[in-house]
Amino acid sequence: MGNINIIETRMRGFIEDIQHPRQKKKLNINDLEYQLRQQIEDYYDMDGYTLFYETIQKMAEEQVLSPIMNKQTNGRSPGLPLFYWVNVKKQETKWDRLEMLKRNDLLDFTYYNQHPEWQTDDEWERILNVYDFLKKEEERELVSLEERSLELFGHEKFLSDEKLFPEGKGFLQRIGVNKEKLKIVKYGEPFVYWLKRGCDLTSIKRILIVENLSFFHTSVKLLEEDLLDYEPEMIIYGEGKKIESSFSFFFRMFPEQPYLFYYAGDLDAEGYSIFVRLKERFDDCSIQPALKIYRKMLECREFANEERKQVRNELHKNAFFSWFTEEEQALLESLWVTQKRIPQEVLTIESWRKWL
Repeated sequence: MGNINIIETRMRGFIEDIQHPRQKKKLNINDLEYQLRQQIEDYYDMDGYTLFYETIQKMAEEQVLSPIMNKQTNGRSPGLPLFYWVNVKKQETKWDRLEMLKRNDLLDFTYYNQHPEWQTDDEWERILNVYDFLKKEEERELVSLEERSLELFGHEKFLSDEKLFPEGKGFLQRIGVNKEKLKIVKYGEPFVYWLKRGCDLTSIKRILIVENLSFFHTSVKLLEEDLLDYEPEMIIYGEGKKIESSFSFFFRMFPEQPYLFYYAGDLDAEGYSIFVRLKERFDDCSIQPALKIYRKMLECREFANEERKQVRNELHKNAFFSWFTEEEQALLESLWVTQKRIPQEVLTIESWRKWL
């Protein structure tokens, strides 16, 4: 009895050390037996393998271990599968049910009842912080995700960096609370813009938004030489899709007055969608495609290249094409069918001068 207790005690201690509360782990039992032989001097004298075999069988019956049946064995007699799963550590409910019921009016504890391994002290402290916030939700102001995360969880990246805080991933889903309830707003990054020399903020009427950085700098040069189509007072660098979230900053930065926005991007699926989404989201603004610039791009069709891994939205394509003449639509449709695109970078200072 003493011998099997030594073997079993050592084995169970090792298994408990590697058991994880939320995921299974793979175990090579030859490695486990090797450790036992190193730790117990009279392992062979006590017929250690027989005791090892019996303990493995016992722990499998208890579902602490589960054999992986793939024809690989440990090469001993009696034989055992070479690999076992170390199953998730079973945990009993830790939190006081009465305390959970007290907070059931604002939070959902269903997940925690089904997954008691999440009933940790740290998780409960986070829940208390959220509950206290929700009780005064109506009095609170909108803030960023990082600001609210720091307030409630002690770090600004708790809800956004799953590598740094893996427990933050899914936390709001676990308690049944969305970001809106926590008065969290997603802020876009401010955009880069260029104001024409001699213009003040009150004289701005026409704004050109360009998708790519190269053409932004080209546009600035053309603007300073009074050669840019539409003669805008301002050029905004859209930075691809970023403009869809950063555009709202315009109305916080500049005076409230009528503006005419022209948008110029790549002639490709993503460029069409950016324009259409921008126009739909800010439908109270006058936003239209910079047709004069797009027509210059169409004249540079020899530089068209292949679309790569773009989301092709037929509705957005049709909405964008509707701004052009039938002849131009045919050219655009040909590019679409052959999955070709014309990047905005075809418009350089040199290529622009041929239209002067």
